[in-house]
Amino acid sequence: MKTEIDPFQLYGTRELETPPMRLTSGRLDVDFKDGNLRTIRYDGIEVLRAVSYLIRDRDWGTYSPGIDDLRIEQRHDGFFVSYLARCAGPENTELTVDVRITAQVDEALIFEATVLSTTGFETNRCGFCILHPIVGVAGMPVSVEHVDGSSESTHFPDLIEPWQPFRDMRAITHSVVANVTAECRMEGDTFEMEDQRNWSDASYKTYVRPLALPWPYRIPAGKPMRQRIVLTIGDMRRLPPASTYGSEKTPAVGLSAGARSGFMPSMGLVITPEEADATPAARDRLAEIGPQELLFHFDPDAGHGADAFRRFAAVAALHPGRSTLEIALPCRQTPLVETQQIAGWMQAAGFKPDAIMISPSVDRQSTPPGSKWPECPPLEEVYAAAHAAFPDMRIGGGMLSYFTELNRKRVPAGTLDFITHCTNPIVHAADDLSVMQTLEALPFITRSIRAIYGDKPYRIGPSTIPMRQNPYGSRTMDNPRGGRIAMANIDPRHNARFGEAFALGYAARVLDAGLECLTLSALTGSFGLIAGANEPSAAGAKRPLFNTIATLSRLAGQQWQECLSSDPSAVLSFTTARSNGLRSLHLVNITPIPQLVELGEFRLKEQRGNKRLMLDAYSTLSAELMD
Repeated sequence: MKTEIDPFQLYGTRELETPPMRLTSGRLDVDFKDGNLRTIRYDGIEVLRAVSYLIRDRDWGTYSPGIDDLRIEQRHDGFFVSYLARCAGPENTELTVDVRITAQVDEALIFEATVLSTTGFETNRCGFCILHPIVGVAGMPVSVEHVDGSSESTHFPDLIEPWQPFRDMRAITHSVVANVTAECRMEGDTFEMEDQRNWSDASYKTYVRPLALPWPYRIPAGKPMRQRIVLTIGDMRRLPPASTYGSEKTPAVGLSAGARSGFMPSMGLVITPEEADATPAARDRLAEIGPQELLFHFDPDAGHGADAFRRFAAVAALHPGRSTLEIALPCRQTPLVETQQIAGWMQAAGFKPDAIMISPSVDRQSTPPGSKWPECPPLEEVYAAAHAAFPDMRIGGGMLSYFTELNRKRVPAGTLDFITHCTNPIVHAADDLSVMQTLEALPFITRSIRAIYGDKPYRIGPSTIPMRQNPYGSRTMDNPRGGRIAMANIDPRHNARFGEAFALGYAARVLDAGLECLTLSALTGSFGLIAGANEPSAAGAKRPLFNTIATLSRLAGQQWQECLSSDPSAVLSFTTARSNGLRSLHLVNITPIPQLVELGEFRLKEQRGNKRLMLDAYSTLSAELMD
């Protein structure tokens, strides 16, 4: 008898997501979930990743409106959906969205919405977002029709575009497969596209209301606003009616050796002043993990001062490896004055890291298109001050926030010893599928960094599921109930098998970037590998993520070899080899369902040569290979 896995083990919460409802119209099928459309496919090929009607608050947080009067009809020749979405804003304001979704065989899919507020409603965005997938689409030809009626033939960006690749959009048409096209027409407002890979989203996002217009803005009371999305599939093939498509049987995922190889990066853990005092009590756990790098975070704007370095020195004394201090420089005085003051505090505390990562504090805040860049000293002056204040240390730069900010403000790297940035998977969406899909974007991010900075030593992190800072609003979102919330500073999945699978999937996706160091967690606290005293589990208990980080730490410096997966949206893998020639296979299932894996040429010692194995939901496996 099959035993069901406790959702708490998988997600850190027993609150399950509402499963999507599959709706079909001939060769077209969609997943209807929470009032929106996901995974829109034609003949099993993903055409659009999503069509959603979204309402954002002034901090770019996404409202979760209540849905009333939901009506869903699956017909033999298509489907029909209607509902009312009601949204409550601050100061007793309200908004209602009247939605209709229709599809019929050989006709367009139409998603239309009318919004009305009786009170007026403040928002940063209210309208449709359309997501195009990136796999198989990046760099491919596309036709864009503009609001003035003109058209251009161009390409989806391959390297990640820092600003909007397409503006003033009315329609966009791309090829799905040979002789099959998809036109997405957007009516009711002016749309533009941003390259969401900047934020590690696995999509190009076309959204309503250009960012150059002021925000937040107010929807006037009593004035209806209408928008409509029309998806038209053009199929020039001559095919018989589909007969077998729609089978729910999941094929086995096949593995095969790839050509790429390299060396595993060092692994880091971030230490903040707030968590530094908890680290000595967890010294045995720290030794068990064995990270190569400790990344100490110092931010005077968060109240960090001279006493932080005494704490850092105590932690560094427990660690035989390297250490880096990341500094969010306030820039209220000259960079030289501030860096020399910090250097004096460090010397007095006996804290001497191997490297400094320095960035103006203000650069953590995003500067959207059309916005004024904040006042900031020239980065050349900041880096020169760091070299003067810390003459015996490597100096790194980049961004303490995300790739987005680094792509938009490309630092002068000539005097830097390394480049670094972070990523976060819950900037725009926090459902399980969207979070795991962000792994698809990571190779595009690392390839874009290499295109900008060449062979400069490169680090990533801290990159965690919960968000440690919000460049796009005034705060990260509190999450006292442990839900799936975008931009939340606590996420339950970090504590569960989901977080373990995400971390190993992350490492697999960035292998060929040649990273110097990868940091995916802290030791303690809400970003940590062990539970705190106020958590349901015993204080100091290992979170599942502990296993992945400890494994990756042991693998640091070993040679990795590419291992190709027939379905990288389900299973990711790679092999490693130790200096004595022993090889290991590393697998991760990044889906909520068990996956049957065909091992191909690989044979695991513990499997006694078996050619297949079953990977449970969100599970990882590291095992020695037979000679």
